Amino acid sequence: MSFFEGARRTRTQITAIRISSMAISYSALCRKSVRLLLVVCGAASLAACAQSTFAVQRSEFIAGTGQGTAEHHRQALALYQLPNRDADGTRVASHGVASFYSEGTRTASGEKFNKNDLTAAHRTLPFGTRLRVTDEDTGRSVTVRVNDRGPFVRGRVVDVSRSAAVALGMIDKGVANVRLDVVN
Repeated sequence: MSFFEGARRTRTQITAIRISSMAISYSALCRKSVRLLLVVCGAASLAACAQSTFAVQRSEFIAGTGQGTAEHHRQALALYQLPNRDADGTRVASHGVASFYSEGTRTASGEKFNKNDLTAAHRTLPFGTRLRVTDEDTGRSVTVRVNDRGPFVRGRVVDVSRSAAVALGMIDKGVANVRLDVVN
């Protein structure tokens, strides 16, 4: 066998070499793709954690006070973890600005909206929670039932129905500084 015959490869050998090198390239490509997918999933998880922390820092407790210090953040979380109780046994939920609304067809709980019911919208309290809303300037109060989500205006802690706003005497003002107490 001569040098040229031994050095010459058959067509099938060349094809086999090409296929095996393509398989190695494909395998490397798959590994890189899996790594990229893992990096993207990790980044998405971190972004979700960052978003939930931001949402907690911007809760109605801090937005109601207008300050975002770490101390206010701890106090806000403590209201749900270790409830503060008044002398009559009610839990103090928060202080802040209340507004009222009188339009809509359905609430977030699925009920039909009725402006004549004593109801309210709150961002986090469970539906059915009864709140005593007290106007801090006049001392007037009304007990409402949470059946909707909101308010969606920064700095406000609760939206009450029109009939609750009438009971509080805040129709002319539109907003009021209130204290919220969870009744049950």
